[in-house]
Amino acid sequence: MEKNQILENTGLDWTVRSSKVVTECGYPTDKIAMVRNDNNKVLGVHSSGYVPYQNGQLAELLLRVSSLTGLDIHTGGEFGEGKKVFIQLKSNDLKLGRDKIEGFVTGINSFDGSTSLAFGNSNLTISCQNTFFAAMRNLDKVRHTKNMTNRVDEICKGIDLLVEAEKIMFNDIKQMSETPLKPNFNKLRDNVSKRLFDIDMDISLKNYNNSEELSSTKKNKLSRFYIDLNGEMQEKGENLWGLFSGVTKYTTHSLSKNDNSENKMFGTYGKRERVIFNDMVSLMKG
Repeated sequence: MEKNQILENTGLDWTVRSSKVVTECGYPTDKIAMVRNDNNKVLGVHSSGYVPYQNGQLAELLLRVSSLTGLDIHTGGEFGEGKKVFIQLKSNDLKLGRDKIEGFVTGINSFDGSTSLAFGNSNLTISCQNTFFAAMRNLDKVRHTKNMTNRVDEICKGIDLLVEAEKIMFNDIKQMSETPLKPNFNKLRDNVSKRLFDIDMDISLKNYNNSEELSSTKKNKLSRFYIDLNGEMQEKGENLWGLFSGVTKYTTHSLSKNDNSENKMFGTYGKRERVIFNDMVSLMKG
């Protein structure tokens, strides 16, 4: 796959330009704006020393990383109208009974200053199209500078670490699928629910619909989550993996756009999802 094909396939075939920021009265400032050349949308405002890392440069870098790691380029796209962009490399898969979990290494760049070049593990459970973004590793001292492409060896080392972390995560998922929820199902479900919806751990969820301590919004979210959870446990069994799949089903398919506006890589629910996963792994390993 060539650079231009990657950019076209991912919708990243656009560039940005630096534009000086002036006040309403026309006075110059020491700030510059990152402006998309295809639609003139402002993606971020930075100090004058900021150097944009164009999508074409990112594609070239990922092509080099792909050739050195053996991981094929899979897909990509943008978030927030281009404030953040990503390109994914295909990593390993996990067969779990009749199910298949596909692994990816996702490279992320931004024009709004929210992140430097970073990579993380993400996966997709094929049966239900549930997604989970496990972690993001910011590469030390890899910032928006002109020599970023010269750091490819360091980037490859970071990706090697992520591939090893993925193997550990897949092993954890396999063990989760073999760890039954009984006899502590209600306690585990309630703890996960409280983590997911930021509910005080002292609040009882036994009769949550009649609780005066919960808002109607949280009651509705709990009801939707329990529907997703029951469906996933019927599919994957009454085990820790079925419980976590209920979480990813909800965060992937049932969240409203406003709740999940930053997507699962950066948003509040993505962070809570990662905490829940790590809690489950710690519980499983005792």
